[in-house]
This record gives sequence, C-alpha cells and structure tokens, in this order.
Amino acid sequence: MASARPRPQVMRLTDAAADRIKAIMAKADKPFAGVRVGVKNGGCAGMSYTMEYAEEIQKLDEVIEDKGVKLLIDPKAVLFLLGTEMDFKTDKLASTFVFNNPNQTSACGCGESVQLTPADPAAV
Repeated sequence: MASARPRPQVMRLTDAAADRIKAIMAKADKPFAGVRVGVKNGGCAGMSYTMEYAEEIQKLDEVIEDKGVKLLIDPKAVLFLLGTEMDFKTDKLASTFVFNNPNQTSACGCGESVQLTPADPAAV
C-alpha cells in the first residue's frame, strides 16, 4: 500500500511577519482564533490580498501554524496562495506585509492589487 503524499504548506511566514502578527494580536481588544488570509477580486490588476482577525476557525479553513502564529486560509484562496511566503518590510516611509507568491504574474503600479494564476490542483 502506497503512503499518502504529504500536502505542501500553503503559506509560510518570515520571522519578521510572525513577530509583527504576534505584536498586533497582543494589542487586540479581545482574543482571536488567528489571522484569516485570503484574496478578493478588485483593483486594477484584478485581485488583492486580504488579512483580518478571525474570531473562529471555519469548517473548511486551511489552518497553518508557523512560528507561533495561526493563519486561517480561506478555502477559495488556497490555490492562489500555494507556496506563498508572507514577509513584513519596513522602510523610511512605510511598513507593510509583503506576499512573495509564485502564483503572482503581475501587480499594478501602486502595489495594491495583483494578478494571480491558481496553482495546479495536483500540487495540493
């Protein structure tokens, strides 16, 4: 009997992203189950990344625990986010989460929206 192939992790965090999420969660006015990450249609390039506090884990969420942070991935976003590394960057003028996504084919000039191609379902 063949053993099941391990599923690839949908996302991973850099130390900087994990530290920033932990700091934000520590300042929240109530406890949350984690951070929900997804994508939505919109913007000049077609899609944008979403992040929000998650009060509870939904039945079909992909739950990822990385570096002490719990990410809840919207099931509709899994193929768009497969293989993504979330980072947190700070420069003189701004600080922001950055998604290093192998499924991203382009981005608009302002950086607020991206064009994504879903990963091959066989990869999951």
